[in-house]
Amino acid sequence: MDAGLQKNTIYNSASTLEVGDDGFRKNIDDDGREKRTGTLVTASAHIITAVIGSGVLSLAWAIAQLGWVAGPAVLMAFSFITYFTSTLLADSYRTPDPVSGKRNYTYMDVVRANLGGKKVQLCGIAQYVNLVGVTIGYTITASISMVAVKKSNCFHENGHGANCKPSNYPYMIIFAVIQVVLSQIQNFHKLSWLSILAAVMSFAYSSIGLGLSIAKVAEGGHVRTSMTGVEVGVDVTGSEKVWRTFQSIGDIAFAYAYSTVLIEIQDTLKSYPPENKVMKRASLAGVSTTTIFYVLCGCLGYAAFGNDAPGNFLTGFGFYEPFWLIDFANVCIAVHLIGAYQVFCQPLFGFVEMKCRQKWPDSKFITTEHIVNIPFCGEYYVNMFRLVWRTAYVIMTAIVAMIFPFFNSFLGLIGAGSFYPLTVYFPIEMYIARAKIPKYSFTWVWLKILSWVCLVVSLVAAIGSVQGLLMDVKKYKPFKTE
Repeated sequence: MDAGLQKNTIYNSASTLEVGDDGFRKNIDDDGREKRTGTLVTASAHIITAVIGSGVLSLAWAIAQLGWVAGPAVLMAFSFITYFTSTLLADSYRTPDPVSGKRNYTYMDVVRANLGGKKVQLCGIAQYVNLVGVTIGYTITASISMVAVKKSNCFHENGHGANCKPSNYPYMIIFAVIQVVLSQIQNFHKLSWLSILAAVMSFAYSSIGLGLSIAKVAEGGHVRTSMTGVEVGVDVTGSEKVWRTFQSIGDIAFAYAYSTVLIEIQDTLKSYPPENKVMKRASLAGVSTTTIFYVLCGCLGYAAFGNDAPGNFLTGFGFYEPFWLIDFANVCIAVHLIGAYQVFCQPLFGFVEMKCRQKWPDSKFITTEHIVNIPFCGEYYVNMFRLVWRTAYVIMTAIVAMIFPFFNSFLGLIGAGSFYPLTVYFPIEMYIARAKIPKYSFTWVWLKILSWVCLVVSLVAAIGSVQGLLMDVKKYKPFKTE
């Protein structure tokens, strides 16, 4: 390392750049960190990458459990709540003033600045457990989509009744290997290109699923649908109807899960225009775009398959032909989830690495950056702790995914567990504290009612998802996809 480089300490997004040469200060923000370059477009791409994920694939099944009335109503309710609370959260990035106040780099920093006390630890547990759960869920979903390509070709060659059941495990390993490489990207600020690619992929497979559903409806085949969804005594028992209804609510909640990374996304934005205003516009663009896709995919998927809608309509197997289009859609899903995995794991990586640097500041294993010259890419900084820890994390998520490779139940449980604390409770409590809303005033009362209603919804969704997961475990046959 030359003398000029030795003067600079280069860490990831959770650390400060110490610059010895005043000439570099124009590339540094007001907090001493590397100048942020994010825009409305990149923030919207991050949001769409985080929101339009594997959740969209289960919406036809979720609408089938709820029916024509409750299904779209629940979708619209979750979209409104998610957008409303995201605007509250966006104003918390800087404190005390949302435009000129001190920056908060993570969700935990925001809670610490606005609420403090034990709520900071509760937020950390909720956020990082959720991030781990989401990355496990994405490993499961990506492997299912990779397997679906092989199954689609098998069905095309051997007929729709063929016994095509390849193992998910090799594809989980392939996905993990890709993530080990991508996880060496130092921080969120370097992920814009991956998020834009992932957002394009999400639009591609959502549009294909939408188009195939429209084509199936246009064929005019008879399918059973109803105002209340699957029928007791015909499709399911009374208890199954209740459990599936709860689980479907969890699936829809998961489909809108991005509050866990909202602050980290906002921390990539340029300081002008004000970050909170840009983030609100990005949230509106992201949530409204995804809601349109969700309503179309969910409702048209239900119209196409009726009460027999599969849990994942691109891998269920809802569609068989044209097989090449099904293959392309599933490849798009896998590519999208490769990017989405990074969007959700980078905040966790940054948090762990920051804590380790604080605890062991003199450890060269943790703090030393080694320069590696990569042909055509220039210099790349390698940190041995980052390499080992991130690789170990990816392996851990892959192993858990192999043990519990269940799509709908896992998504429902993650959605139910994260929706209330991270999307509803903390944003509302921080707004009440920051705006000094008087206790028992009209605004205070309706915000509390919204919070308590969402708590009840999350609890019943979690109960339904746990029951579904237990049933899946009982039915599961190792080494075969369901």
